[in-house]
Amino acid sequence: MAEARADEPAKTGRGRRRAPRDPSRRSGRGLRGRLAPLKDPSWWKRHRWFLGVLALGAVLRALAMLGYRPALWFPDSYTYIVTVFKPIPDRVRPAGYPMFMKLLEPFHSFGVVTAAQHLLGLAVGVLIYRTARRAPRWAATLATVPVLLDGYQIELEHLLVSDTLFMFLVVVASALCVTERRATVVAIGLLLAAATLTRTIGQPLIVLFAAWFVLRGRVRLAGVLLAAALVPVVAYGGWFYATYQRVGLVGANGVFLYARTMAFADCAKMDPPPDLRVLCDPRPPERRPPSQEYIWAKDSPLVELPGITFTKKNDDLAGRFATLAIRSQPVDYAASVLTELGRTFTWSRPVYPDPEIYGYYQFPVKEPGPPGRYPAQVGADYAKLYEQGAIGTKIVEPYAGWLRAYQSVARLPGLVLLGALLVPLVAAVTRRRRPRRPPAWLVPWSAAVVLLVTPAVAAEFDYRYVLPAVPLACLAAALSIRPDVLRQSGGDKEFGDDIPPNVQL
Repeated sequence: MAEARADEPAKTGRGRRRAPRDPSRRSGRGLRGRLAPLKDPSWWKRHRWFLGVLALGAVLRALAMLGYRPALWFPDSYTYIVTVFKPIPDRVRPAGYPMFMKLLEPFHSFGVVTAAQHLLGLAVGVLIYRTARRAPRWAATLATVPVLLDGYQIELEHLLVSDTLFMFLVVVASALCVTERRATVVAIGLLLAAATLTRTIGQPLIVLFAAWFVLRGRVRLAGVLLAAALVPVVAYGGWFYATYQRVGLVGANGVFLYARTMAFADCAKMDPPPDLRVLCDPRPPERRPPSQEYIWAKDSPLVELPGITFTKKNDDLAGRFATLAIRSQPVDYAASVLTELGRTFTWSRPVYPDPEIYGYYQFPVKEPGPPGRYPAQVGADYAKLYEQGAIGTKIVEPYAGWLRAYQSVARLPGLVLLGALLVPLVAAVTRRRRPRRPPAWLVPWSAAVVLLVTPAVAAEFDYRYVLPAVPLACLAAALSIRPDVLRQSGGDKEFGDDIPPNVQL
């Protein structure tokens, strides 16, 4: 067999010829090579609109750090702090976010935690723009505006809650999935595992991302992804079982589903057995409080039962009641789910589920008081150990006032989010040439839909649950705007296929 000439392109495994590697590229694979474009004035000009949005987003986050020091508190925040110091799995919330806080504990500052979360928010904006580089620059830039400039997004990043970390993990996994790099499959699985252990709503995303690879004809990679994701999740489940002798990641699924069904459950239609009848509410559904009150309110039938609300006995009882309610009233359940989901896509932002919870999502005018519930008081004591000093929120003017004024006008209306979700569907219908493989936008779009629908199905609508889905919906919209470019060989060219194999994203 004749030897190949040194200057002759080598054949790839598919019969196509690949250009010989340029030795000069090797010097550009390091940090200096990656920063080289920054010295080119044309680079700054090409990306000036996105850089302007990014800079404004950074300024707004700096105002949050200056105006509300060191952080804003949510009722869940205190539970996370307890898990930081008592490393056992919580019955209600997985330990992913407390692990994140534990990594930052040596700084003994909640300001460092919020600063890290703000950096994650900025990183999501950069990642969306980078991933959507095939779209027109205006579309890629527009896709970053909600996550970088939405006032409620910035406020959420300043809260000591898990949503910003969860959003970052899912967006990174989606971006890696879109690039279709084989070397990133394990990373995708680990990111989804971390997301699931941060918020359990990440569980269906593992199946969703594996199904994506199956649809692309890469069954083996789907198996690798599942293995990488399930090993940490199963290990955490083993830890949870060793602690409580219960199977699962949390012990509150039945409780939350029970609260969900109390929006419509009618015991006259259900005819529950005596042991379940104690969970009935004689009031008609239209006179009942929001669903979450059936988890936390003292007069809730479930809370009045002996023992802790989230014990296995009470959780199983609540799960049986919820299953019976759904089975007995499927139409009422479906209507209730649609009602909750519909709250996502309104133009205005009505107060929901109640003024107290709604108030946590706004930059406050007055400094919040100490926690009232006993579990939160315990968490507050641990928080003082974390901070090594007094805790609370100090409001500093005029920075806080500027942010409040900004938040009152800068938000993403629900109808705009609905429009972003419809853009890929419209593009798919109007496209002249059908792709032979599922389009790249399908991954973030499907993930966004799952994150919006699941709370309406299993819990209830909450503004906090919507924001992590927004960057995924915007990324999907941007990816769908520009049609696929044909390969030189005649096939469809997907996002990232033009990148030389020796260039890393």
